[in-house]
Formats: sequence, C-alpha cells, structure tokens
Amino acid sequence: MISSSNYALLCKLLRERSGLVLSGDKKYLVESRLVPVARRHGLGNIDDLCRAARNPGADAIRVDICEAMVTNETFFFRDRQPFQQFKSHMLPYLIKARSNRRSLRIWSAAASTGQEPYSIAMLLKDVADKMQGWRIELLATDFSTEVLAKARTGAYTQFEVQRGLPINYLIKYFKQVGDMWQLNAGVRSMVAFRPLNLLSDFGGLGSFDIVFCRNVLIYFDQITKTSVLNRIADVMAPDGFLVLGASETTIGLSDRLKTVEGLRGLHTPAAVPQALTATA
Repeated sequence: MISSSNYALLCKLLRERSGLVLSGDKKYLVESRLVPVARRHGLGNIDDLCRAARNPGADAIRVDICEAMVTNETFFFRDRQPFQQFKSHMLPYLIKARSNRRSLRIWSAAASTGQEPYSIAMLLKDVADKMQGWRIELLATDFSTEVLAKARTGAYTQFEVQRGLPINYLIKYFKQVGDMWQLNAGVRSMVAFRPLNLLSDFGGLGSFDIVFCRNVLIYFDQITKTSVLNRIADVMAPDGFLVLGASETTIGLSDRLKTVEGLRGLHTPAAVPQALTATA
C-alpha cells in the first residue's frame, strides 16, 4: 500500500500538472493504475515510483504518472443528446450565420481516443451537400499523448465500435482489418489531433464556433473549473456554442457563459440573444 507521504506527493503532482483532484479514498485507483507504470520503469512498487518521481531529472516518470491517472472513458456518440443538438440546432444556425465566410471551426477538448471528434466528423459528412466549398477545421486535443496516438490510427476493437456507433455508420465508414475496425481515411483526415493541457493558455488555438468539453470539468476543483471555462470563453466566437457534460454547468463558475434555455448541456457567451441559439 502506498505511504501517506507519497500519496500526498501524487495528489500535489496531479493537481499541478493536470488539474485532477484526487480525494483521500482513491488509493485503490492509484494502485491499479500506477503499478504498471512502476513496472514499466523497472521499479518494484508505487513507493519506489514516487521516490523516483522526486528526482529533478525524472520528468518522463512524472508525465507517465499523470497520463496513467487521467480518466479516458469515451465512446462513439456518447450521451446522444449533444450530437442531436449539434445536428438539429448548432449546425443549422451556424450554416446560416457563417454563409458569407463559409468556414467552421470546432474544438473537441479532452478528446481521448478519438470517438467524440470522429462522431462529429461523421455528422458533418451527413450534411456535406449543404457545406460544399466550406472550410471546416476540427481540432481534437487531449492531455495524454498515449491516447492521442491511438486516436490518430482510427482503429477500434469490436467492443469499442459496439459502444454507441450506429450500424449504418459502421458499414459506411469502417472496414474490418483483422480483429479491428478501421475508420476510413476520409473521416480521419477531417480531424487534427494535438496534445494540450487544459491548464495551459489557449491563445494560440484561434477562435472556435463550437467547443465540446465534456466530462472533464468534474475532475477539477472550483477554481480550476472557473479558469478553464473563462479561457474557453476567450477562444469562442461571440455567437459560438460550448457543449458540456450532462452533470456539468457554468452556473456559479463563469458569468461569461450561460445555459441555452431548453437545450441541456449547451452554453453560449452571455452576449448572445437567446433567440439566436434556439434556431432549429
């Protein structure tokens, strides 16, 4: 069992590096996730791993610890509702509002192994006839370089494609390669993956019409949630949309974003009239 001093070290490291708040009852999670990391570095146990992580030149170990502890749960069209809102509310409004410039920028933050941005890309394929000649940029970022490497391959197990992926999309956009399902190059090429820590500055990303940042704020403390939300607001178009997870909110955290009435989980900059966001 990990010592109290080393557990405190891990809590501090994770909070500072990833924003993850580790409560005192998560030692079982530390054991399950960090034992393989210790073995990978030739160390006997988690206490040895923590001692190694204290060394000034052990940044690779500290990175591995943080990546192992971050939750990467995801699946295609997760929770359904955000994707229905994307198709029935966000896209129709933005196709009309951006008709002059004919461009659209979407950011999938905390994209994990890619199912969320690829789900968005497939929905964009559905309306390709309405967006001919448009410049569409779909950026997907994540804290973990390991999950991004998997995401770039677009290769998924039978279990992964059975979780949320409609059969018509499986038939249309995937082919079976051995015991894996490979997403076709046309959909993969729509998504640009890059590493990004949500604690860092977003200024270099440019402006986005839609930001998906789902099921990640729940792991942060209130100060970090507020910081992330305000920095997201900084890179949103004035009439852009922010999609949060079902249990996440901006209420009490940021006065720069407000919930779209009647569309749970959907938020928009406070300056945008409600009528604009309800276009279906």
